[in-house]
Amino acid sequence: MLATTTCLTGCDLDWEKPDPSTPLPERFRAAKPKSAPSIGSAHDFAGRFGSPELLGFVDEAVANNFDIAAAVARIDQADANARIASSALWPSLSMNNSWQRYQIPGTATAQTPSNLSTAVSSGNSLSSKAGFSASRRTLFNLGLNASYQVDFWGKNEDASKAGRILANASRFDRDVVEISTVAAVLNGYFQVLNAEDQLRIAHDNVKLAREVFDAIKVRLEVGTATALDVAQQETVLDNQLASIPPLEQTLRQQRNLLAVLLGRAPEDFGVGGSSLKKLRTPRIEPGLPSEVLLRRPDVAEAEAKLASQEFSVLQARAAFFPQITLTGQYGVQSIVFSNLMRPEAIAWQVMTSMAQPLLDGYNLQGQYMLQQGKYAELLADYRKQIVTALSDTENALVAIAQTERQLKLQMDAVAAARRALEAAQARLRAGTIDIVTLSTTETNYFQAQTTLEQVRLANFQALTSFYQALGGGWSPTTREVEIARAEEAYQADKGPWP
Repeated sequence: MLATTTCLTGCDLDWEKPDPSTPLPERFRAAKPKSAPSIGSAHDFAGRFGSPELLGFVDEAVANNFDIAAAVARIDQADANARIASSALWPSLSMNNSWQRYQIPGTATAQTPSNLSTAVSSGNSLSSKAGFSASRRTLFNLGLNASYQVDFWGKNEDASKAGRILANASRFDRDVVEISTVAAVLNGYFQVLNAEDQLRIAHDNVKLAREVFDAIKVRLEVGTATALDVAQQETVLDNQLASIPPLEQTLRQQRNLLAVLLGRAPEDFGVGGSSLKKLRTPRIEPGLPSEVLLRRPDVAEAEAKLASQEFSVLQARAAFFPQITLTGQYGVQSIVFSNLMRPEAIAWQVMTSMAQPLLDGYNLQGQYMLQQGKYAELLADYRKQIVTALSDTENALVAIAQTERQLKLQMDAVAAARRALEAAQARLRAGTIDIVTLSTTETNYFQAQTTLEQVRLANFQALTSFYQALGGGWSPTTREVEIARAEEAYQADKGPWP
């Protein structure tokens, strides 16, 4: 009957919640179908590369990174919002103390001046002194006001649950930020070492190209080479020299970026590592798809937002029903301060009210439909996050396997290019090689070395992507801990009411 009364505008309160479940594959295409433990925390994962410096950078970033600090601040905001959303579950009590001094005009209490009858009886005309007598009053008031909304339909409880679950989501978001930050530190460190490796190669190549250039100039002096030969080799040398400034730029900019990730000023920051070749490449098993999803904080965050929105839908539905409020006032009032403590000064009032929307221009129906639409949007985001997590893992597995394969092949290519260059240099000394062949051989060797270092960097970056795809060191246990922390934050200092 209540539903019929409140829905005079033709609303529909039925809502069939969509099924959020998503079918999962039994295994990853690029991995064996077996369970695997978590890869550990960011500290544990960074330690697998065998670099104490990298390990220290990761720990420092987790402690001092500005994005992580901002995410922690958002947790505090979410906890505060959860407290605000839950406030209607408890009675409100306020103090109402006042002191009033006021004047009541005589014209408000009498129709004629106070001395009119005296003037008439004496036979005299109304004098200018005739007037209305005003009165002044003082009122002292000490009191308490209390109110409580009876949550018959669960509207306030739904709002509280929605806010508290969003507080959980904020904690999961902080973990997402940490994983992204750690991945950025890892990649930044790898890029610094890669730039240093490529700079060493570039300087070695410049030295080699200069030696060949000097040898060709000697041949020009004795008439066994031409000016064209010298110009061609000079081009090779200049190209190697021109490759150094971009590498210097990359090195310095990556150092600066790494400093910002650690919360440091770039001017006071340096990297002691020298080569990617000195790092180890850890071996990691992904486990099963269901395990990966339980280890991804972004999936947990999307799930929490979806669960919170479900209660927002229920809250909008409960708004159609009557809202019953209990109010009360208790205190003392007196026109004399000394009488405030007398029993006769006590004043009190108790009231029950019921508010029932009847016609509102479809406002409540629109709010209800709006919350349902938000739920549908968050459901789509949740499902997308699941398939994205699976795709990230598959892509990382493919990238690791293929970059490892490419790395081995490229090392063979560098070795072959080196042998070809040594043979060309021997023929140059013997005077039996043309400069075009020599220049081509040099260029191939230089390019093969550069490609090798690019592939090596890509292999380490694939490991970083794998770390992100597996949810960092996150686990179902971490999720339980985060939820417990949110509950502790909610329970702490929430007030005297149960």
